[in-house]
Amino acid sequence: MTAPTPSPAKPHRHRPGIGRALSSRNYRLFFSGQSVSLVGTWITRIATSWLVYRLTGSAFLLGVVGFCSQIPTLIISPFAGVLIDRWNRHTVLVITQVLSMLQSLALAILAFAGIINVTEILILQLAQGAINSFDTPARQAFVVEMVEDRSYLANAIALNSTMVNASRIIGPSIGGMIIAIAGEGWCFMIDAISYVAVIASLFAMHVTRAERAPITTNVMEELRAGLRYIRGSFPIRTSLLLLAVVSMMSMPYTVLMPAIATHTLRGDAHTLGFLMTASGIGALLGALYLAARVSVVGLEDVSAAATVTFGLGLIGFALSRNLWLSLAILPIVGAGFMVQMASINTIIQTLVDERLRGRVMAYYVMAFLGTAPIGSLLAGAVAARIGSEDTILFGGAVSIAAGIWFASRLSRMRTAMHPIYITRGVMAASAGDANQAPPRIEP
Repeated sequence: MTAPTPSPAKPHRHRPGIGRALSSRNYRLFFSGQSVSLVGTWITRIATSWLVYRLTGSAFLLGVVGFCSQIPTLIISPFAGVLIDRWNRHTVLVITQVLSMLQSLALAILAFAGIINVTEILILQLAQGAINSFDTPARQAFVVEMVEDRSYLANAIALNSTMVNASRIIGPSIGGMIIAIAGEGWCFMIDAISYVAVIASLFAMHVTRAERAPITTNVMEELRAGLRYIRGSFPIRTSLLLLAVVSMMSMPYTVLMPAIATHTLRGDAHTLGFLMTASGIGALLGALYLAARVSVVGLEDVSAAATVTFGLGLIGFALSRNLWLSLAILPIVGAGFMVQMASINTIIQTLVDERLRGRVMAYYVMAFLGTAPIGSLLAGAVAARIGSEDTILFGGAVSIAAGIWFASRLSRMRTAMHPIYITRGVMAASAGDANQAPPRIEP
């Protein structure tokens, strides 16, 4: 486990501003390097989807590619979370970023050689999925170590989402132009080069190893401890279930984007880039809204409303047959899912016991990304039978139902959450809370 070099004690003070977490040097370095790398990641994502669809013309294979890129997360993440709680998270991130760079370089070499095929793409997607099984939960757990002032944690998580979605706007636009001008190979090469920025930022950080107690349990015992902890926390359990359902049934609209761009809207690679950018703009605005919030209190209500909004946006997008109308609707879709996902992330990071952070965040990643491959495979298969538009419409209906279900559990969630928030200084105690002890959850 790593921790920032301790700084002299300062009086606790809430610094105003949307970027207050950037006052932490390590987080500022990470934010800068990752911002560059994520642009490359989104360039590769759009290039991979377009390449597969160009080679095969199959919506089903788009779903298969999405499945292969994320199914390792579903299988590996729980075990990765146990190891992340044991290992140095900074070192894990350096290794995963180097491996990701090599994976993108392999795609570039095969594309430049003109020998790339769908089988090779699927194998490399599986490899990247295995890397992400360690990288994503380690990155989520490492955020709390990069931000010295814990009151800035929610802001740092929101800034992470802002960073992801700013790149989601820039990356697909650049990717669409590069595909049209130079081909997919250059997209993959640019992505490989972009990893240098985040690797350099990780090496520039000032981190120190913290002393750890000797490990006396095996991996399976620690895995069961993480599961018991999640089952014993109603807010965490309920939030993860909502995220898993929406990620599996509603988020796969993204893998059907090439089919929507070409068949429904009669466009090309530029059209796909515009659609992804429109969704990214909405997600960026949603992330900026969360970054401007000063407290985690009330995010459960925000998440419920965002889930319903996401579903309504998907239904509108599925019914649209006009490019301009689709471009107007997609920001609602992007904002809805981003606010829901980032709100749940913030709630869980605020509630979770530090000893179990890696494991719980691995389950968060599994709910967010691990269920998506099943959804991608289902979406591809269903779209081949009933069409991409009706598949997306069904996903929107599921999201609305899930949001209503989550809203019905908010009162019970607050009963469990607020005592923990009071104990951790997130919210002030009321007169009725004075003699109420926070619930104790055994790991």
